[in-house]
Amino acid sequence: EFCSSLAGIMLLEVFLVLGGVIIYFLLSKKKEEILPFKEGWWGKGQKPDTEEDTTIWPFKVETTEEELSDLFRRLDQARFTEPLENSCFHYGTNSVYLRKVVSYWKNQFNWKKQVEVLNKYPQFKTKIQGIDIHFVHVKPPCLPEGQSAKPLLMVHGWPGSFYEFYKMIPLLTDPASHGLSDEHVFEVICPSIPGYGFSEAPHKKDFNSVSAASIFYELMLRLGFNEFYAQGGDWGWLICTNLAQMAPNHVRGLHLNLASVTNMGFTHLLSILLGRYLPGLFGFQDEDVRRMFPFLKKGLYRILLESGYAHIQATKPDTVGCGLNDSPVGLAAYILEKFSTWTDLEFHNLEDGGLERKFNLDDLLTNIMIYWVSGCIVSSMRFYKENLQKGIGTQKHERLTVQVPTGIASFPNEVIHTPQAWAQKKYTNIVSFHFMPRGGHFAALEEPELLAEDILQFVGKVEKEQLWRKK
Repeated sequence: EFCSSLAGIMLLEVFLVLGGVIIYFLLSKKKEEILPFKEGWWGKGQKPDTEEDTTIWPFKVETTEEELSDLFRRLDQARFTEPLENSCFHYGTNSVYLRKVVSYWKNQFNWKKQVEVLNKYPQFKTKIQGIDIHFVHVKPPCLPEGQSAKPLLMVHGWPGSFYEFYKMIPLLTDPASHGLSDEHVFEVICPSIPGYGFSEAPHKKDFNSVSAASIFYELMLRLGFNEFYAQGGDWGWLICTNLAQMAPNHVRGLHLNLASVTNMGFTHLLSILLGRYLPGLFGFQDEDVRRMFPFLKKGLYRILLESGYAHIQATKPDTVGCGLNDSPVGLAAYILEKFSTWTDLEFHNLEDGGLERKFNLDDLLTNIMIYWVSGCIVSSMRFYKENLQKGIGTQKHERLTVQVPTGIASFPNEVIHTPQAWAQKKYTNIVSFHFMPRGGHFAALEEPELLAEDILQFVGKVEKEQLWRKK
């Protein structure tokens, strides 16, 4: 008697739990969750009671003679260590090549000329959530009859800067003059992530990608853009992804040249084990298989070999940052290594890291100078700690999908490849996914035409089919 009633109660409990689970799924499926806007205040000390001043004021890059003579003194006094024989870039930046860079920096590099290059596009600052936000804002020189410019927010990453986009800006704001279709013309907004370049660094802990997305969302609204496109790679990928999760009705389309998936499920793991042999089963293309396998070599070992910097920056950024902020040569060595390896992993077999195959020293040193003159290397590295200290897969934004129409440009030399089949689980509305013919991590600087063309065709698709209305 007792046993049968116990069984009855247990059965009832099972049904109640099952019923609860079914109801939960039915209800939760209906409402697509939105990432909450993060109302932070990142200024010094107590938040004032007064309303924030929303003025936007013009900004120009300027450097004093004192700053420059201090830089040259440090370059003159640099200490170099002999590299190992035949070590190329296998141990990091090769100091034989680094000496050449420093010699060029002292004797040929013309920073004043580069400052003019930086200032050729209009730049501004405005205070948001207690800190000064720097951004470049370029309007089209002329618009075809009856057309309006589409606002495009472009976000850089580490160790890059807003300068990465300078070669692409004219292709987007004036495509016709560069042999591209002018069916869509853009008004481009390139902010510096807080703590990077000329944006003020947060003075408080916990400033992560969601905080940055909230600030850039506020920036776009302040500039009068209720609807806009967003584009990013590196941290720009995550910030723009968060923005699309936070403001799906304001982001018309999201274009990425890096799409990483942090929440790995069972099918992901299975596809790592079996995808090479049964690609069709997991939705892999031949190109996915080429880029991903053997997975130990092209996945796991590569992550271990290339992520040491991230481990340091996600745990103790201020310690190593002290040295880099004090030594321009140390800063250059640290940043140039990333521009070498992330452009092409094979470049570590070259004495000069292949750095001048895809870039010129003026561009590379301009990016380094943005870090040096603003003294932002430590605050830029802290962004890793703020985003990763709670562990991968623990944040709300990692569990949420992206509903906004998404375009992905997948460059062959990106450090880690994400197949469309994986990206699809996170970005449920991929309208364009292209394997790019060449290029690596710093696509905007390395292959501006390829990236610009991909953005233009993606926006063309979204506009033609009015995809944002179907969200």
